[in-house]
Amino acid sequence: MESTVLQFYDQLAGEYHLMFADWTEEVTRQGETLARIIQSHLGQANLGTPMPSVLDCACGIGTQAIGLAKQGYRVHATDLSPGAVARARQEASAFGVNLTFDVVDFRALANKVSDTFDIVLCGDNSLSHLQEDDELYLAACQMRARLKPGGLLLASIRDYDRLLNPTDAGTADPGLPGQRGTQMQQKPRGTMPQVFDDKDGRRIVFQIWDWAGDGRSYAIHQYFVHETQAGIQTTHHVSRFRALQRHELSAILTRAGFADIQWQLPAQSGFYQPLVSARNL
Repeated sequence: MESTVLQFYDQLAGEYHLMFADWTEEVTRQGETLARIIQSHLGQANLGTPMPSVLDCACGIGTQAIGLAKQGYRVHATDLSPGAVARARQEASAFGVNLTFDVVDFRALANKVSDTFDIVLCGDNSLSHLQEDDELYLAACQMRARLKPGGLLLASIRDYDRLLNPTDAGTADPGLPGQRGTQMQQKPRGTMPQVFDDKDGRRIVFQIWDWAGDGRSYAIHQYFVHETQAGIQTTHHVSRFRALQRHELSAILTRAGFADIQWQLPAQSGFYQPLVSARNL
């Protein structure tokens, strides 16, 4: 994982919530969705008192960790970014929920997290920061080591299968000599701008993606454009992701000793990204 990942999340910590129309509502919504997913895997009989314990090992500013704490789960939240963890602490206090925090790279969980948990969560495409299989394998092993026997891993990534293998492989451009009737594969170059209006003014949020020559990774440029009475202000944050496909992550989890590996797409799970579940059996 590049050192720029830490810088990216430290800088983004103060603005991450701006990607949502209402981040506080998103916290509640994701917490409720994840609670339903967990219940479907563990069963109601295992959701007694005390509630299952959760390690959110890529907590960011607390979107899922706080959401699950609101649902009654016992949550320990970690992230490699001190800035993100500091923001998550503040937000947990504002939400009135009790959970514990630490600053930990999820490739080194055993160094600072001694407990084991019923559930380990790694959301928001965090695993895709790892560019090489050996890094992914190390992270998977560290997560498995923090699970109780029979414990559940939940991880989500961007839908790279769909992005890299679109139904429409490309479009012919008859206006270019020699191109008539050919197909030109196009990787997505970013996200559509989203426009939000609130008491602070208008903001426009979008990403631009610069793909590596081999097509295996891309630099993400996250932009926030703020339109206020004082004028327009733009902030820009950069990091890199691997275009991690589902079969690749499944193979890594199998290699790390996980079993019962299952994928659910958003239409099935209600979660906003493809979600993989696996068991420490």
